[in-house]
Amino acid sequence: MKRILLIASLGLTTIINAQSYAPPAGQEGSTAIAASSSQFVAWATGATVVQGPQNITNPNGPFANVGSAEAATGAPDGSGIVSLGDGGNAILTFAQPIANGAGFDFAVFENSFSDTFLELAFVEVSSDGVNFFRFPAHSETQTATQVDGFGNIDCRFINNLAGKYRANFGTPFDLSDIPDNPLLNKDRITHVKV
Repeated sequence: MKRILLIASLGLTTIINAQSYAPPAGQEGSTAIAASSSQFVAWATGATVVQGPQNITNPNGPFANVGSAEAATGAPDGSGIVSLGDGGNAILTFAQPIANGAGFDFAVFENSFSDTFLELAFVEVSSDGVNFFRFPAHSETQTATQVDGFGNIDCRFINNLAGKYRANFGTPFDLSDIPDNPLLNKDRITHVKV
């Protein structure tokens, strides 16, 4: 009986430690899309940015102050960045609305220098610039302690959060993942909020 319990216990440990989502850019099964991919037909043309504090536990401390809203527009080139800080956001607009097609519809880029130094963000979309709808996101990352400034995060534990992939690789999003709502026209997305 003890041997059977040990085998069952080992099998459960394997299941618990298995990663649920796509691996880093460049690995088999990754959903990362290179910035140079011909899949991209347009880039954000406008942006507004609200920068948050550098440390959410100190809301009266210094705010993020690196970069400008313009750095969030156009194709990523590795040189333009804008820091949102903790709780900050960027709202991007497009010359032509994004439509809900087959598969992924758009991607969000971050400037991480490695596959494990990840700064994550929720992503929301709007078809009127007023009503925003968040992608259902999931993370299996531990939450007992905050990941520190140089801590590591495994992207295989993350789904539907911007910043999953290193610089020059976009995290793709499928508008079909958002529940239908009469206030959201998934075939005419004009605003993406990060």
